[in-house]
Amino acid sequence: MINILLVDDHPSVMEGTKLLLEQEEDMKVVIEQSASKALDILNDSVFDVMLFDLTMPEMSGIELAKKVLAKIPEATILIYSGNDLKDHFNTLIDAGISGIVSKTANKEQLVTSVRCALRGEAILPLDLVKQLRRLTRPEANRTELETKAVSAKEQQILKEIAKGKSNKEIATDLHMSQRSLEYGLTNLFHKLNVKSRLEAAIKAKELKLLDDVDFALDIL
Repeated sequence: MINILLVDDHPSVMEGTKLLLEQEEDMKVVIEQSASKALDILNDSVFDVMLFDLTMPEMSGIELAKKVLAKIPEATILIYSGNDLKDHFNTLIDAGISGIVSKTANKEQLVTSVRCALRGEAILPLDLVKQLRRLTRPEANRTELETKAVSAKEQQILKEIAKGKSNKEIATDLHMSQRSLEYGLTNLFHKLNVKSRLEAAIKAKELKLLDDVDFALDIL
C-alpha cells in the first residue's frame, strides 16, 4: 500500500484529491488542513509520498517541506499548487522537493506523478519546463559553473600541460595509460570549450584553476 499525506487548507481540494487517488487499489490518503498538525502526524506515522499545498496560512508548503526534510531527509515531497510557480522554482528545488503537481491535473496525471516520485523521478509540469530557460543562472556565473565542472584529476592534467609536458610524460607521471589520458583530454577540452592543450592551459588560467607559478616560462 502506498501511504500518502495530503496537506491543504482547502477542504474541497483535499477531498477531491483523496477520492481520485484512492480509486487506485494500492493508494491510501491521509488529509490534514494544518501544517503544524501534519508535523505531529509524522511523529507517529510513515508516508511514502507527501503532497503539500504551496500557499497555506500557517506556513507555506516550502517551509513545511524544509521542516519535514530536516526530520526525514529521505522523504518524498511534491508541491501541490494551482499557482504559477516559475518565480518559486529555484526555492522549491533548493528546499529538496521531488517535484510539482498542478491542482488542475487529472486523475491519470496525479496518479502518474505519485508513482514517478516513488521511483525517484523529478516531476515538473510541462508549462513550467518551457519557462526554465528564463530561470537559468546569469551568464556572469558561467565561470563558477565551469570551474566546478573540472575534477581534481583534470586539474592535475592541466598543471602538467602548463609545465610543457608531453602526453606520454603526463600519463607516466599520473599513472594513467596514454589512451585514458587522451580520452580525459577530450572531455576536458569539451568542458572548457577549447580545441588544444595550449588553449586549455590559457582557459584554466582565466578560470583561476592555474596560477602563474604553474606554468613553464616558455608556455606563458
